Amino acid sequence: MKAFLSFILLVVISFSSKAQEYQQVDSLFAKAKSENKKVLLYFSGSDWCAPCIRFKKKYIENADFKEFAKNNLIVYNADFPRKKNNQLNKEIVKFNEELADNYNKTGAFPKIILLDFNGFIIKEWLELPTESIEEFIKNLK
Repeated sequence: MKAFLSFILLVVISFSSKAQEYQQVDSLFAKAKSENKKVLLYFSGSDWCAPCIRFKKKYIENADFKEFAKNNLIVYNADFPRKKNNQLNKEIVKFNEELADNYNKTGAFPKIILLDFNGFIIKEWLELPTESIEEFIKNLK
């Protein structure tokens, strides 16, 4: 009986963490608006797109970018992995597809978009940026 209750608790915790994750994704622009931040939306194929992987390593994971983003941006990766073991849950896939329908109709990868908190495009990069991290951050201000 104790093992059964532990299993039920584990299942409930698992489902609630997935729901919380989707709730955070679903409130992307509301969060940006409440924090008066811009949104940096980037479309990637994290397990197949070499320029997408380079963008993440060179820009997103850069310490200067992270520091800037903490106070100025809501960063969201609309990822479209291909490998079966990297697939996202259905709610996130649906949300990413909705974002693609609105902001990436041509299916460009990587595509990086700076938006205001109302969802209006401020600036776009239709391929891997060529500017230095300092120039990239300056373009996000």
